[in-house]
Amino acid sequence: MIGTWVSILPPLIAIVMVLATRKVLLSLGAGVVAAAFIAASFSPADSLKNLWSAMIISFWEDGALNTYTIYIMVFILLLGVLTAFVSLSGGSRAFAEWAVRRIKTKRGAKLLTVFLGFAIFVDDYFNSLAVGQIARPITDQYRVSRAKLAYFIDSTSAPVCVVSPISSWGAYLIGQLALIFGGAAAISYSPLSAFIMMAPMNFYVITTLAMVFFLAWTDYDLFAMKKHEKLAAETGQLYSLGKEIPGQLKEEFPVHSHGRVRDLVAPIVTLVATTLAMMVATGYTESVSAGLAVNVWTIFENTDVPFALMTGGFVGVVVAIALYVKQMKHNETANAGWMGRAFVSGLKTMMPAVLILIFAWALTHLIAVLETGVFLSNVVTSANIPVAFLPVIMFVLACLMAFATGTSWGSFGILIPIGAQIMIDAAPEMILPALAAVLAGAVFGDHCSPISDSTILSSTGAGCNHMDHVVTQLPYALISAGIAATGYLVLGFTSSIWFGLVAVIVLLVLLFAIWSLRMKKVETQTTP
Repeated sequence: MIGTWVSILPPLIAIVMVLATRKVLLSLGAGVVAAAFIAASFSPADSLKNLWSAMIISFWEDGALNTYTIYIMVFILLLGVLTAFVSLSGGSRAFAEWAVRRIKTKRGAKLLTVFLGFAIFVDDYFNSLAVGQIARPITDQYRVSRAKLAYFIDSTSAPVCVVSPISSWGAYLIGQLALIFGGAAAISYSPLSAFIMMAPMNFYVITTLAMVFFLAWTDYDLFAMKKHEKLAAETGQLYSLGKEIPGQLKEEFPVHSHGRVRDLVAPIVTLVATTLAMMVATGYTESVSAGLAVNVWTIFENTDVPFALMTGGFVGVVVAIALYVKQMKHNETANAGWMGRAFVSGLKTMMPAVLILIFAWALTHLIAVLETGVFLSNVVTSANIPVAFLPVIMFVLACLMAFATGTSWGSFGILIPIGAQIMIDAAPEMILPALAAVLAGAVFGDHCSPISDSTILSSTGAGCNHMDHVVTQLPYALISAGIAATGYLVLGFTSSIWFGLVAVIVLLVLLFAIWSLRMKKVETQTTP
């Protein structure tokens, strides 16, 4: 059953259940159980072993602590604590009031979120959570729904990281390209130059970012997102009541007038600065110890992002607590009791996100055991496909693989070497477009998959119900994918990157023109 069509069933079970029931943990659990039984050929004893190994993989792997996932979970919990103290000190309220005086419109609040997504480009996890913390008080003031905020966060995190060489994604991908190009005599590109050249070929990223700007500038919305935005604008209800909202504080803290903008800005700036400093420090140390030439590329390729995030989160929490303690001299509501309650409340706030991640990582581990990705890639390699179709086929395959497995990086690891080998044998001149199509498809699948960790963290950063985010983002992602696929078809048949890019731009212009006409029609009908 391993490496066969049966290996697709567990992720399908999880995805279908989560779309049908909207219960993420239950659905992920069903997928994990199904994968454990299939991987063990339905042997009860072996299935239990698979379940145990999958559930502890987030804490213990290969006889040692899994520091990568542990650090990420600790960072998420620390971010909850930081959020609680910023709220307790009145920093969130003060920052929102300050921002409203300077950002005068709902459009300004949305554009700020988008620009923050571009500015914090070093890592998608970091982006998802940090942008949410900064933008949420402002978008809340202007009644931007949490679903819309989650869309902006998710659609500017991975898409920006996947084309930025100075990011954890860029470093990983440049390293992958170095391994492939090192053994290929037909390739004359350096890994870095190849990565930079692939950026304008990533049609999904181009369409997604263009759509983000259009939707931030206008008030146009589709389907479920339209309902969320209408509810937020008319009633002030920013998220679905009665649903689990990761990142949403449940504790009611005392309202006072002692909060200052610095009570929010200082902890977050400290978090960002410390994280960046630790990324550089760990990357530099690892590069030196490995005997590598130290430069910006080797530093980001060898950096320890989870450790840097955890350290930044810890220092940020210390600053937030110190600022609250400072208030005790003149704030009559400030005391040690509220500090304890804020700490516990912050941990509780992020526990749903941590549990979802643990289950998602467990399913990802079992999907790797089942070799689901290998099966999907073998379907393409065994078929006799004309060269002109290969870019769009690689795009679609990466979409399916990332959607089914919930991991873009896992899809990169499987498909980039396979895609490179196919193109080296069939059409070496098309290798970069085909690999760009793999990157584009993996980001799309990651956006749409409810079991994707970066999608989960975008929901958490925005304080939005996870399935509300998945359902509202899906139409925009599908439209972007359709335009990107058309671009790859044109590229494949013309062997011209520019023809493919022009096709994408023309389709985007037509789409935005149609949407603009619809908005004008609605405005005309509603004007008395």
